[in-house]
Amino acid sequence: MKRKGIKNLIIDFGGVLIDLDRQRCIENFKKLGLPNVEVMLDLYHQQDFFHNYEKGLISSDEFRSILREKIDKPVTDAQINEAWNSFLLSIPEYKLDLLLRLRKDYVVYLLSNTNDLHWQWSLQHVFPYKTFRAEDYFEHIYLSYEMKMAKPDVEIFQKVLDDTGINPKETLFIDDSEANCRTAETLGISTYTPKAGEDWSPLFK
Repeated sequence: MKRKGIKNLIIDFGGVLIDLDRQRCIENFKKLGLPNVEVMLDLYHQQDFFHNYEKGLISSDEFRSILREKIDKPVTDAQINEAWNSFLLSIPEYKLDLLLRLRKDYVVYLLSNTNDLHWQWSLQHVFPYKTFRAEDYFEHIYLSYEMKMAKPDVEIFQKVLDDTGINPKETLFIDDSEANCRTAETLGISTYTPKAGEDWSPLFK
């Protein structure tokens, strides 16, 4: 990568770093009695309240309230949290080691469409490794729910470029969504789209 003039990396979270299990999440919500959960969690046609939650336009309490209304029976916050967070699995240790190595040669940023419940769970369960925490792997962490904007909208990429001052021509964006990568490319950012479960570390050998 160095010979191509890449100095900065912008890396996605879900599906690129952390492994996901959508089906497990669906099954757990079914057990709670959530109707049409497959439709709600459709990867390409998620219902509006999921997008609003990822954009930080509704709070975790409001998100749970919407789900509770749809379930239409008493369920606790903890039950909803557990079902929702079951979407998340783990970050393979080799990827955490890779991030630490990449920081020696590149300026590394995280840019994720995520939400408060998923991120807080991840801070506690998947980033702690040896003596490291989430902030040790990245120069800065950009999260959709904190920024009130989300990929693939061009504004979130422009915000990262403006905030960091990095040159898009010297930047590689790694994201598992073709749509997100296409938007980044319109700004002059190089992209790579790994497949689910792919080990993309050979990019840097």
